[in-house]
Amino acid sequence: MLDPVEHWARAQLEEKNAARERALADSRELIRHCAHSIRAVHRGEFARAAELRDQARRLNEKLAADLAAHPDLYYSGYVQDAQKEYAEACLTYALVRGEPLPHPELLGVAVAPFLNGLAESVGELRRYILDQLRQGKLERAEEILQTMDDIYGLLVTMDYPDALTGGLRRATDSVRGIMEKTRGDLTFALRQRELEQALAGFDTRERAGEQA
Repeated sequence: MLDPVEHWARAQLEEKNAARERALADSRELIRHCAHSIRAVHRGEFARAAELRDQARRLNEKLAADLAAHPDLYYSGYVQDAQKEYAEACLTYALVRGEPLPHPELLGVAVAPFLNGLAESVGELRRYILDQLRQGKLERAEEILQTMDDIYGLLVTMDYPDALTGGLRRATDSVRGIMEKTRGDLTFALRQRELEQALAGFDTRERAGEQA
């Protein structure tokens, strides 16, 4: 009497389990491509970063297609985490390159992973600013800090339950801390440059006075 039910349940679960295993593997691969893309951005290898980003996009599209019949799996934690990393990689590339931000619908991610990816990109922007400071590019660092401030200004207005935003409030608090540290680093670098310029001007005037 229960044989038909058993066969049906087993077939359903076998199919869902197979889809889950594929999604887990694709999610791990998606995260790996995104990490490598961000690394390439920081090395200034933008062609390589774009190539890895495009590979990540294809993996994200594959995930969506494979899980179309399994929305419960698609909206599970590991898929959303992978899509957050994908959004972070795409946003980091655009922000560093000074390009318009890709729209979430174009990326194929929902609002929660997109906003959390935007929050995560602030940490990458801090790393980029520190690289700019080491190279003496303070004006560029100031531009990126303003971008970070704009991102925080957006995120702090998203006052919705964590169940909807995927814990965005905690990520926003982290963004604020990153910004405070970065602003301090940039302020120190600017003051250091002012001091060096003042000393250089003093030396120039002193040498001019000796020659007179």
